[in-house]
Amino acid sequence: MPETSRERVVVGLSGGVDSSVAALLLKQRGYDVHGLFMFNWEEDEDDYCSAAEDFQDARRVCEELDIPLHRVNFANEYREQVFAHFLAEYQAGRTPNPDVLCNREIKFGVFFDHARRLGAEWIATGHYARVDRSAAPARLLRARDENKDQTYFLHAVESGRFERVLFPIGELEKSEVRKLAREAGFVNFNKRDSTGICFIGERPFREFLSRYLPAQPGPIKSDDGQVLGEHRGLMYYTLGQRQGLGIGGHSDRDERPWYVIAKDLERNVLIVGQGHEHPRLMSEALNTAQVHWIGDEPEAFPLRCTARARYRQADKPCVVEALADGIFRVRFDSPQRAVTPGQFVVFYDGERCLGGSVIDTVMEYTKQAATI
Repeated sequence: MPETSRERVVVGLSGGVDSSVAALLLKQRGYDVHGLFMFNWEEDEDDYCSAAEDFQDARRVCEELDIPLHRVNFANEYREQVFAHFLAEYQAGRTPNPDVLCNREIKFGVFFDHARRLGAEWIATGHYARVDRSAAPARLLRARDENKDQTYFLHAVESGRFERVLFPIGELEKSEVRKLAREAGFVNFNKRDSTGICFIGERPFREFLSRYLPAQPGPIKSDDGQVLGEHRGLMYYTLGQRQGLGIGGHSDRDERPWYVIAKDLERNVLIVGQGHEHPRLMSEALNTAQVHWIGDEPEAFPLRCTARARYRQADKPCVVEALADGIFRVRFDSPQRAVTPGQFVVFYDGERCLGGSVIDTVMEYTKQAATI
């Protein structure tokens, strides 16, 4: 982290323990620290969004640290730049990850620009990640706490932004962060981590999505064509899903659990198969749209690296090939389970995050075509 002589840094305060400790560490290191709380979701009679409570937690932390707290409303920007894409992807039968787009467009987009207008020389957040500025361009590195590393969600941020971004807790374990918060007297030292949809909070997902997209129920079919039940709408299901299918026992089937293995959008059919490692859940390669590289694009392809096709997944060895029209193909050394269009594939070289892209199409590992 750079030396400082009262350089101003604006910290994105969420009301949670991570961003609070980020502000604490920056204050201890002598920065002119300002907090900024973002309101990014507005909805009447909404019991699931905790923004008001989170703001009060952020305010108490700023009082403890004796730093100013700004607040800004980016609800319009969030709806236009993140939520609209979120709905469009679900409507297209894909499974989006709004956290990635939220980081790019909001936290390191409009928030970054707003903080600079407040006189910030640096912008900081409570993300578990690190930045290496020893050479240009800056490089995004994994956090020391591998279980909390958030580089997967940061891979799409405009590369130049990392030149002015600080991640104060990137060298710490989560347990250390909570300990520092407790010692500082923060009321949120034991506050649980937020989950759910980015900035929207935890809520019954089907009920929420149905407010914006009309559900179209249809048949659930086995991979050999047997009708097993009715789905509530393809948008509510994702590849590899086991829970919530509502498929009872069938006398002509064994007792293995059922999993979503495909969606037939044209016929509005949800296709399921038995077994966690069902062949149609396994894939050997995927195609992506244009990859966003952090810093310079690799000089030569094919590129040998590792990749993560979903957040809670270990890196997998792969080769990235450059095809025509800005398309890239990722070939894994071994078959991968439930690789899902709309999610992101993120590339790594050791501890360095190279960049990533949206998964567009998936090549099944098995070449046997089932009749549905």
